Amino acid sequence: MKLINGRYQVQEVDLLTLCQTYDTALYVYDADIILGQYLKLKQAFMGMRNRIMYAAKALSNVSILSLLKQAGAGLDAVSIQEVRLGLLSGFTPDNILFTPNGVNIQEIKEAVELGVHINIDNINALEQFGSLYRNNVPCCVRINPHIVAGGNTKIQVGHIDSKFGISIFHLRHLLRVVKSYDIKVNGLHVHTGSDILDPEVFVKSAEVIFEAAGEFPDLEFIDLGSGFKVPYKTEDAFTDVYELGVQMASAFKQFCSQYGRELEVWFEPGKFLVSEAGLLLVKVNQLKQTPGTAFVSVDSGQNHLVRPMMYGAYHDIVNISNPEGQLKLYSVVGYICETDTFGADRKLNEVREGDILAIKNAGAYGFSMSSQYNSRPRPAEVLIYQGQPHLIRRRETLEDLLQTQTNIFSTQSVYQ
Repeated sequence: MKLINGRYQVQEVDLLTLCQTYDTALYVYDADIILGQYLKLKQAFMGMRNRIMYAAKALSNVSILSLLKQAGAGLDAVSIQEVRLGLLSGFTPDNILFTPNGVNIQEIKEAVELGVHINIDNINALEQFGSLYRNNVPCCVRINPHIVAGGNTKIQVGHIDSKFGISIFHLRHLLRVVKSYDIKVNGLHVHTGSDILDPEVFVKSAEVIFEAAGEFPDLEFIDLGSGFKVPYKTEDAFTDVYELGVQMASAFKQFCSQYGRELEVWFEPGKFLVSEAGLLLVKVNQLKQTPGTAFVSVDSGQNHLVRPMMYGAYHDIVNISNPEGQLKLYSVVGYICETDTFGADRKLNEVREGDILAIKNAGAYGFSMSSQYNSRPRPAEVLIYQGQPHLIRRRETLEDLLQTQTNIFSTQSVYQ
């Protein structure tokens, strides 16, 4: 988003005009940023045979998936529905990794039938898998390294009390199960969390996997997850992926030499690829002054972007309608029947009713975590690609909310 001649634009597409065309609230994504972030990772990890598996859960619109597929990415899917979305978006089964947690074995069986890579993070599930397929279907195994890392307790997934992964302390048990069922393990996976700043955390996780890898003779790849931190404020620190690439290439080269052959290394970025590409554009409904706070109420809320309320996440907010206005202090809040604050005590250019505010870094876990809470429809999504806006999801209507409902007390349609 750039300010050009007093108007905010994305790839020379005027944002206020977009709001007039598609209404608000509105998600807008910049394809150039997504592709640029993907290229940055490919360059950073070029010292290794690497594969970038986009974490679909971050933003799963099929146009975004297809964009990354065309760029050369693979797909990390955590549900069978994400697997199917990936296939519909053009990914081949051999370029999709299915990494579920706590699912019924039927979901894993369905994924096997679809031909995608299987990643298992539970001993019981591995035993069920082994009894079904033995060495006829290879699988990856997710290891919990017992490393505490991540920007919020809810996204720290590699510690000893995490529900994710097979404890590294259970390695002997894991090996007995693999041997007993003659399971072919072709990959080892680790992921410790999100918003990780220090490259050393990734290296330590990798070292845990490298040490365990000697027990698995049929490995084809090592999956080191992701969690790369992106900046949410101008002064924010972020993961130096180039420095990480240098450190990881050295460690991985040494590991492959010890292992006896060169493997692939996979990464699963989600937020890193799409977060900075996304804006949530909202309209100011009302201004309200209380004894202590100047509230700006907008036509959106935690039903559209839950990260500030769920994780305490910071998202920069800009008044794109009045970029030259005097700076004043506001709290930007939603229209949901809860305290849904997008940003408290923010300095914004003077806000007026009807102004458009842009909430930045909304590409990751924005629409994908949205809901129909308070029976409010979800917003439209627009992708700016090669200088042109494309509607990639229409705005929901009340009819959409009612599609799956049945009124057992009415003999006629709710629309009659």
